[in-house]
Amino acid sequence: MTTKNPEAPGPGVRTLACAGHRLVLDRTRVMGILNLTPDSFSDGGRWLERDAAVEHALAMQEAGADIIDVGGESTRPGAQTITVQQELDRVLPVIETLAQQLSVPLSIDTGKPEVMRAAVAAGAGMINDVYALRQDGALQAAVEIGVPVCLMHMLGNPRVMQNAPVYDDVAGEVTAFLLERAALCESNGIARENIVLDPGFGFGKTLEQNITLFRAIPDIAAMGYPLLVGVSRKSMLGQLTGRQTGDRVAASVAAAVLAAQMGAAIVRVHDVGETRDALEVATALWQGWA
Repeated sequence: MTTKNPEAPGPGVRTLACAGHRLVLDRTRVMGILNLTPDSFSDGGRWLERDAAVEHALAMQEAGADIIDVGGESTRPGAQTITVQQELDRVLPVIETLAQQLSVPLSIDTGKPEVMRAAVAAGAGMINDVYALRQDGALQAAVEIGVPVCLMHMLGNPRVMQNAPVYDDVAGEVTAFLLERAALCESNGIARENIVLDPGFGFGKTLEQNITLFRAIPDIAAMGYPLLVGVSRKSMLGQLTGRQTGDRVAASVAAAVLAAQMGAAIVRVHDVGETRDALEVATALWQGWA
């Protein structure tokens, strides 16, 4: 269980120190998604009001979330950027409230250094950046803030990332990018134990590329950094099943369990309770589950 003062983890178990919370990676952890956006692909507009967002976050914690990821800007394909102030107005009131009510850590899903600083000051304990700290000032901000960071691979930016993405070797190129970004972070003063990697499923990848990349999860996880996998309700699952976004719960849960079995340290999901139940059952019934 994730608490503010858990017992010390066993030897060799990775722990993320998230601003007063410790996220112990002794099993695959569940990150609940809290989108404070009008245009996210799955639940845009549902949690715009602070009270609704807080209620949803508390419900995800009750359902078994180990960390809540708060985002104020959509990164769906074709999404338009918003200003720093717009993003701050969306996320800060919710983070300030949740930091006082949750017993699990919060992460801030942003690429803007100003939002990173303000969100962590308000109570967030992790930075989840789809740009892998490539925006101006983001790397320096993360160094100075000192909380764990998740570095994600994305080809291009949300506006153009799905415009015929091309790779010679998608798994090799994504892995090389992530290792390069991790090395740059370490050389600038971010501790290795504070770095999480995310292959970026759906961010500049076709269905075939996503499948190839998913099958490479064990190899990417073997690079020595905790791996975050987020495929919840994404279009790749719709292409595989023929189902619309809201009907992809079963597909999302199946993908999360497979990712966990293949080495993911964290799975980022919309459907926390269903995912947590599936992981518990798989852990109990699958002999040899790591």
